[in-house]
Amino acid sequence: MMLKMEGMGLMAIMEKKSSSDLLLDKLVDLHCHILPEIDDGSPNMEVSVELARKAVANGVTHILATPHHLDRNYINHASDVIKKTELFQNRIDSEKIPLKIFPGQEVHLRGDLIYKLDDILGVDGGKKYILLEFPHVGVPNYSKKIIFELLKRGVTPIIVHPERNREIQKNINILFDLISSGALAQVTATSYMGGFGEKVSSISKKMIEHGLVQVVASDAHALDGREFVLGEALRKISKDFGIEKARKFELNAERLINGQIIDPFNYTSIKKHLFFFRR
Repeated sequence: MMLKMEGMGLMAIMEKKSSSDLLLDKLVDLHCHILPEIDDGSPNMEVSVELARKAVANGVTHILATPHHLDRNYINHASDVIKKTELFQNRIDSEKIPLKIFPGQEVHLRGDLIYKLDDILGVDGGKKYILLEFPHVGVPNYSKKIIFELLKRGVTPIIVHPERNREIQKNINILFDLISSGALAQVTATSYMGGFGEKVSSISKKMIEHGLVQVVASDAHALDGREFVLGEALRKISKDFGIEKARKFELNAERLINGQIIDPFNYTSIKKHLFFFRR
């Protein structure tokens, strides 16, 4: 599916960019809890509208709305997310906010996930890519099996915010193994910018340095410290690692939402002493 913006597909926009063009003219945010009254993202429509304004101010033009799905607190069926997205799009259109919202889900990892695919919304409007959330406390022993089964069905999982997973924090090479098995991963902009503390920021930087994450997204909520810093994160990545890496993150988001193959980073494992932290 090729998304449209002002009559022009995102790939056409990409082709117009020269190698010297600055970042941040049209950002795609692939992970955002902007829909109202559907999960812990936004309590009502007015707050969601304000989030939309903040997204635009941050340089975001396209958002994949990704309410939690299949975790212990929320089940947001695909049909309900689509309806909520349409209602929200109508509202921000009436407010003349230049932002396009697409329906998606942040899908919780479960042992029976393969049997739930009919009720899952992918990143790309189909199921070529899905956002996959691990439990915050660890990595289930069936994770690789689920990833393998998804890949067999043509579904590539994008592991969200691995930098905040406690088990991966202790051993980042767990993420290396998951990426080696065929998964992708998404780091949260707030994590990289220090919103979750110095340790998470340092882990995020190591993941980027070693090519273990392929996309940056906001994971924005209507909560303190969970707003849009996607633009700031890409600028910081450009400063820390060079503009080409930052641009690649930006283009990967566009390609993923269009269901296209991305150009992944070369990734490497991490020596233990690089991710040992004192209390």
